[in-house]
Amino acid sequence: MAQFLIVTDDIDDWRPYLPSDNLVTVHDYLEMGAFADQNAMQVINLCRRYDYLSTGYYCSLMAEARGHRVIPKVMTINDLSQDRFFSLPQAGLDKLPASVTDIAMKVYFGYCDNPALDKIARKIFERFTVPVLQVNLLNISGRWQVEVIEPVAFQDLCESEQDLFAKYLEVFSQKVWRAPKPFKRYRYEIAMLVDNNEKMPPSDKAALKLFTKAASRIGMDLVQIGKHDLSRLSEFDGLFIRSTTNISNFTYRFAKAAEQLGLVVMDDPESIMKCTNKVFLTELLYKHKVPVPKSIIFKASDKNWADKVIDAIGLPIVLKVPDGAFSLGVVKVKDRAMLIEQAEQIFKHSALILAQAFMPTDYDWRIGVLNRQPIYACRYFMSRGHWQIYQHHQSGRVSSGDFDCIDLKMVPHNIVDAAVKASNLIGAGLYGVDLKEIDGKAFVIEVNDNPSIDHGVEDLFLGDLVYDRVMTEFLRRIQLRGL
Repeated sequence: MAQFLIVTDDIDDWRPYLPSDNLVTVHDYLEMGAFADQNAMQVINLCRRYDYLSTGYYCSLMAEARGHRVIPKVMTINDLSQDRFFSLPQAGLDKLPASVTDIAMKVYFGYCDNPALDKIARKIFERFTVPVLQVNLLNISGRWQVEVIEPVAFQDLCESEQDLFAKYLEVFSQKVWRAPKPFKRYRYEIAMLVDNNEKMPPSDKAALKLFTKAASRIGMDLVQIGKHDLSRLSEFDGLFIRSTTNISNFTYRFAKAAEQLGLVVMDDPESIMKCTNKVFLTELLYKHKVPVPKSIIFKASDKNWADKVIDAIGLPIVLKVPDGAFSLGVVKVKDRAMLIEQAEQIFKHSALILAQAFMPTDYDWRIGVLNRQPIYACRYFMSRGHWQIYQHHQSGRVSSGDFDCIDLKMVPHNIVDAAVKASNLIGAGLYGVDLKEIDGKAFVIEVNDNPSIDHGVEDLFLGDLVYDRVMTEFLRRIQLRGL
């Protein structure tokens, strides 16, 4: 569990605030070897200046050398010291009255005193994680742009601003003020990222509770966080993503930020990138001679693309949107006219389309792989009267077929071998490999970086051991990181 440490130029700087045992001067912190034996430490650098080679700069530099998690990081300090373009998200700003042409605000640990600007303050803090920022924005031709983003010394805050600073410091790092817990303390804490509004999450609530219990059994605390908690990542030793991943949504931002902070991340941003795009994945598997359905990747500018696709694969054909999930963005076409119609719809959103031969089976295999080893095996049967496992109805309802979970020893060797070979091309994380078995041959359909683990489904054969395996792997990686 991370211990918080506040570093400032002088103890007297802290006089307006509540006394804290977590306070040290930058002089004491910069002593050779000071605090070096405390790996799990979060340092809040409140030095007056962060200029290059100043004591504030060296505070962050020394913290990173010691393996401490520090805000601001040295890279953030360097970014703020340079004139660089910052793409300002317009969400929230576009709702402001047209009469508002400029904004000047202070951002305290990702918060400000204007509720209308909370979202933009949080986005800026995610990009520049600095305790206090002065942010000036200008409305130029209907689009908001950044005029100034610069650190503010908390020592220079007026009385009302000091109140806001103390308020949001408490929100950001409650452990500075919180009394010791009367119950069991944990060696490590892992953030489990979930989206409570997600209709088809990778783990149901029962499974999330079982992951939490598994972590507790080995001395770790698994804490659920949401998509607005990016600034809390530095509190933790690891990040476990249990929300459907995509390059374009918040899960990838969390994975990137956690990786940069030195957390153990599952799944890591590279795995997300590789797995969520079916075009990339198919090309990767094909190159390494992993058996896949007969496939072709085509684009709208290809001459006579419809005829080439039919000649290469035959009919019917399955068209896939590169970043679809849970059978979304997957359509079956029976003839040339339908191929052209559906492909033109997909081309509105993607430059490339993956086409694959239609390979009907009663079920698909799913092999769970963790750290290059198979851990569970399931068979997912097709939804009744449908050719896919998941059937998305026009009403918004989603139906699915039956399933069973069996002993890995009972799974054909070629299925397991193909699954492990495919997942090893991605990395050593947690993956779910989908395969079809036709005439005794295995064909990899896709590798999922964030596989479903639901109570009563993927854990049906092994029970709690599935959750224990995942949490034990987190513990192993965290301990290796500390060596």
